[in-house]
Amino acid sequence: MPSLDFSIGRRIHLWSPRNLRLLWASLVAGLCLIGSGAAMAQTPAPLGEWQYSAGIALRSMFQDPLPTWDGNVGIAVSGQPRYPGSSQYHIEPGPTFDLRYKDIAFLSAGEGLGVNILHDKAYRVGIALGYDVGRDQDSGRHLHGMGDISPAAEPKLFAEYVLFPVVLRGNIRRGIGGNDGWIGDLSAYMPVYGSEKFFIFAGLTTTYTDSTYQRAYYGVTPLQSRRSGYRIFTPGSGFERAGFGTNLVWYWNDHWFCTAEGAVQRLVGDAESSPLTASKVQLGLSGSIGYQF
Repeated sequence: MPSLDFSIGRRIHLWSPRNLRLLWASLVAGLCLIGSGAAMAQTPAPLGEWQYSAGIALRSMFQDPLPTWDGNVGIAVSGQPRYPGSSQYHIEPGPTFDLRYKDIAFLSAGEGLGVNILHDKAYRVGIALGYDVGRDQDSGRHLHGMGDISPAAEPKLFAEYVLFPVVLRGNIRRGIGGNDGWIGDLSAYMPVYGSEKFFIFAGLTTTYTDSTYQRAYYGVTPLQSRRSGYRIFTPGSGFERAGFGTNLVWYWNDHWFCTAEGAVQRLVGDAESSPLTASKVQLGLSGSIGYQF
């Protein structure tokens, strides 16, 4: 892992006008993006996992010292498929909130309840508790006879590493109840534009799931086949999806800001081949208005 001196060396080496704008974007992002998109801070969803915490790792790298306490609250509205693989969409309003104690602990609609066990200027490793929203068979016409998937708690181990301006992020999580499966995400993102009031992040992500998760969301058992009319389908473990996303932030003043997030994900492998999949391309949009304190 890089030391503090190494991090400072990279900062001096990258001290150009363009990177100064990106640095400003990173610092502001650490204050406001932590609450953006929180109406969709649940799985499964088309937004990339990195989009719920964009800017946090960069803030830790460049802002010294971090405030003892900081946070924000707001409201958000998201649009997403009714279930993974659906061609029908719905709109969901919800609150955004984020409270952080230094670079140690957090309670966030975006990242859940967690602790950074290891952390330095260029990395953090931690554990968190999020949730999986599950699936209701009444949420889409293609699900009749499939039964429900209950909501589930999701303990998560995550890690981030900064190769400025790129942030690499990965996590492994497990559904406790509900889908009862293992899920892993790999992401890479970076600030691509920054000014005093407006900036943009962009990144790539991919998701790998085990056979238990795949069978819950994309499989068809013999009983479900009799009830629904679908052919029996037993998926295995593998990559579930891959995609691209962007986060846009407009900071009005020292406290008020608004955000917009968008993502396009492509289902792959057995998720793409499932008889339940009506659309292989999954879109996600979210916007929020927040107050930083």
